[in-house]
Amino acid sequence: MAFEPVVLFFLLGVIAGLAKSDLKIPTAVYEALSVYLLLAIGITGGVKLAESTLLPLILPGLAILLVGCLIPLICYPVLQYFGGLKRADSASLAAHYGSVSVVTFSVAVAFLAQAGLDYEGHMVVFLVLLEIPALVVGILLARAGMAGKTRWGKTLREVFFGKSIFLLIGGLIIGFAAGPDHIGPLEPLFFDLFKGLLAFFLLEMGLVAAAKIADFRYYGKFLIGFAIVMPVFSAVLGVFLGWGLGLSLGGTLLLATLYASASYIAAPAAMRIAVPEANPALSIGASLGVTFPFNIFVGVPLYFWMADLLYSMGG
Repeated sequence: MAFEPVVLFFLLGVIAGLAKSDLKIPTAVYEALSVYLLLAIGITGGVKLAESTLLPLILPGLAILLVGCLIPLICYPVLQYFGGLKRADSASLAAHYGSVSVVTFSVAVAFLAQAGLDYEGHMVVFLVLLEIPALVVGILLARAGMAGKTRWGKTLREVFFGKSIFLLIGGLIIGFAAGPDHIGPLEPLFFDLFKGLLAFFLLEMGLVAAAKIADFRYYGKFLIGFAIVMPVFSAVLGVFLGWGLGLSLGGTLLLATLYASASYIAAPAAMRIAVPEANPALSIGASLGVTFPFNIFVGVPLYFWMADLLYSMGG
């Protein structure tokens, strides 16, 4: 299959950043693109969800959320005992890698669109829901055995009313309420222009990632290895779970991508409030500087290959 062209914009941004180019995306444009992408993904999922039956989703949803809680519990001891990181840093990184990246999900959606494959609309619901359990688990891991009281009210407010979750949920509700019969007037904006505006956003992400890669090299090879191996391990869990739940090939790719991705929007904001002693350079450097580019260049095609292979073997 042809290479997904939008990721080349990310590469262009990385090259510009490493070459110290004066290329910059204005902050207002970046913020507008962020709002657009979050709304577009939510609306698309809401429309697809309106065509689905909700009751059969309860048990599969619980299984998906359970594995979402398991991933940070696996990350934490690896980071603390093998990587030698402090409790707070291990818990913060575990929360980031148990949480999800909406932009990585967007790249996987674009990958499926180019491949001509459909997917279950309710996968966007899990994009929203999987942000939450990993953050809660990360906070509990950080606070276990430590003095001080966690400000749960402020933390949960940051999670639910922060830009990413709020816009995803809002878009999901709008798309669900409109349904496929009434979404037509918005299709040119939120469907037809999606990949083009995603390309501009990835250009900015490339510039940011180039700066984080330079900072991250200070922390050694272990975290770089972790930022590559952990996503692949999590994706394997997603591939087998998606197959076991009877998801389509496209839905399984999206589930694997969700598990493999690492948050660099909601998780840093929540961890800044709940675990202020954690070093944000470690978590953002790993998630945005290493895991994000790995996933969009290597991970998504790799996870699709794994899922396709399993489905071919399983008939």
